[in-house]
Amino acid sequence: MEWVALFLFLAVVLLLLAGFPVAFSLGGTALIFALGGVIGGGFESAFLSGLPSRVFGIMTNETLIAVPLFVFMGITLERARIAEDLLETLSALFGSLRGGLGISVTLVGMLLAASTGIVGATVVTMGLLSLPTMLKRGYSPEIATGTICASGTLGQIIPPSIILVMLGDVMSSAYQQAQLSQGIFSPETVSVGDLFAGALIPGLLLVLLYVVYLVFTAIFRPETMPAHSSAGEVRVSIGRVISALAPPLILIFAVLGSILGGVATPTEAAGVGAMGAMLIALQRRELTMDRLREIMRGTLRISSMVFMILIGASVFSLVFRGYGGDDGVQVILESLPGGMIGAVLVVMLVMFLLGFVLDFIEITFVVVPIVGPVLLSMGLDPVWLGIMIAINLQTSFLTPPFGFALFYLRGVAPPEVTTGQIYRGVMPFVGIQIAALVILAIFPDLVTWLPDRLYGQ
Repeated sequence: MEWVALFLFLAVVLLLLAGFPVAFSLGGTALIFALGGVIGGGFESAFLSGLPSRVFGIMTNETLIAVPLFVFMGITLERARIAEDLLETLSALFGSLRGGLGISVTLVGMLLAASTGIVGATVVTMGLLSLPTMLKRGYSPEIATGTICASGTLGQIIPPSIILVMLGDVMSSAYQQAQLSQGIFSPETVSVGDLFAGALIPGLLLVLLYVVYLVFTAIFRPETMPAHSSAGEVRVSIGRVISALAPPLILIFAVLGSILGGVATPTEAAGVGAMGAMLIALQRRELTMDRLREIMRGTLRISSMVFMILIGASVFSLVFRGYGGDDGVQVILESLPGGMIGAVLVVMLVMFLLGFVLDFIEITFVVVPIVGPVLLSMGLDPVWLGIMIAINLQTSFLTPPFGFALFYLRGVAPPEVTTGQIYRGVMPFVGIQIAALVILAIFPDLVTWLPDRLYGQ
């Protein structure tokens, strides 16, 4: 019956490619396969009796409460025009240097990633604000678009990230399942805080590699990143820099510091972040009642999508396991040449390719629960595996011709910027992402050192 599980997975992928709603494709297809199996005698109906408890478990999962709170924080900061103020200030500070505007865009992307964590919104916002300025100052379209796409996707890996919250919950379940399959009946756990701590150094490493690339490009290809004359412009003051940087930095340290310091859970810290974002918006006089209604509607829309997909994925995984799909996946991965290394490479390649057609949410809730327990039972560190998956999918979202970040930027880029220029611009950053994955594979302590120091695992 493992072949039926494979057909179930392929049917879901085909429906998603056809454009059907994700949540209903997952849950509906799984129930149809389950009904056919019950009628044909190949599926135990007792599996479906576990569905109510799964849905109730999602409803009572305190960790997942952080999702709507972080979404609210991100949308509020976006509406408060934090990005616009940061970009204007850092551009005035570094813009006269060769390559300074590109570095400013990267740093703003890093701060937005740590403040909002919404990849699509970050890429669109950065594209609208910085792309016209970079082109006006003589930057090549390739450098400009590549920098914006790469910095806009940092929200996937730099905490506090909505994606890491969801991935942390899934990895925790996969890790416990892997230990139970090994006969460990008092399993250890992995938390969202562990993933946040593990993602911090790799995220900063990516930012550093981006900046190094831009500096080398400015030195060896100066015509692509000309220096900008600041004649006639008002020089930025220290006060302006502090007023632009202080609010988002204080919010980031309050949210992330409280989690890493063990003062608050991710859910409690998300509540702090949501309140802090409202206070920043009020301080900037950007929070009117109409705008607050927009923020709340946007939060409700995104949160509803996430939880509907999660419920649909829960139905899918239940039926998939009922057909023995997890056993089939385990047999396939364990029979691959190269053992654990071969299995990791194949899973990473499959996820990379799926990232062309599926969003991170679907991959997190559908694919990770299938392959996660098998890989973790081979002895992999759950935090390291989670961060590798996050960076791998971030790379997929940047890679032509199907990367989501490219579509987001194409939608807001001026007509004179061609799709080919966007593709060529992101390729060096894709190379940087792959180099980062190799570095983390060779030196896994870059991921595990901080969680071990903070939580003693």
